[in-house]
Amino acid sequence: MAGLDDILKMIPIDQLASKLGVDPDTAAQAVEQGGGAILTGLQKNAQSPDGAAAIQKALGQHQGLGDSVDVDSVDTQDGEKILQHVFGEREQAVKQTLTEAPQTAGIDFGKLLPMLAPIVMGLLAKKQQPAGEAQAQAQPQESSGGGIGDLIGGLLGGGGGQQQGGGLDIGGLLGGLFGGNK
Repeated sequence: MAGLDDILKMIPIDQLASKLGVDPDTAAQAVEQGGGAILTGLQKNAQSPDGAAAIQKALGQHQGLGDSVDVDSVDTQDGEKILQHVFGEREQAVKQTLTEAPQTAGIDFGKLLPMLAPIVMGLLAKKQQPAGEAQAQAQPQESSGGGIGDLIGGLLGGGGGQQQGGGLDIGGLLGGLFGGNK
């Protein structure tokens, strides 16, 4: 998926793998799964006007992301706050569900997600900034959700919330946590 690929390009996977104590391939798959989960949660929140407004406000605080990220400089306390807003009372269940998934065995998502959340928000803020034709194509105008929901849906590959390449169906895995929606 385009959005998750963008996240992978920004993160030095070897550095992240070292922090997580896993090999780079496992770390890359975990970034895909964790990023997909965060985007799915954001997309769910963007379905309400209040949720969309809160996301827009948060994006204003996460502008200025460059083309790469130093994992050691990511503000994980900010990441925890983002996760609390995105998942609410489901935060621990999301972390546990991802950690226990066989496809991501060995990854502590309680450690990974707070690193990923500010990066995902920075990527969304970056994608939202006017960037000519590429930006116009990334935001379909015909969708009834409009705005931030379309942007998040585009990063998820049309809004299905399902991970195609990594083999883990994020929508299915987290569907029960988000009211059964895939």
